[in-house]
Amino acid sequence: MSGKESEVRFVEVPPASLEPATLTRIIEEFVLREGTDYGPGEYSLEEKVSEVRRQIEKGKARILYDSQSESCTIDMKIGRRVR
Repeated sequence: MSGKESEVRFVEVPPASLEPATLTRIIEEFVLREGTDYGPGEYSLEEKVSEVRRQIEKGKARILYDSQSESCTIDMKIGRRVR
């Protein structure tokens, strides 16, 4: 480092801190943007949203705020380190 403090790019957002409608919109945007693979079957948007919501509730996914793009995303790879 060159004497400057490194800027934190990602901040984890606790789901309970969001209004329910906001959480749903974040999940919907993620599902539509990512083209998430749910296996060989066809699933509705509501089913995909419910699955991602379950993953968040179980702690297997988390909501991240990206200060660089000023947007939220969902990290489904909890074991990965975020910078």
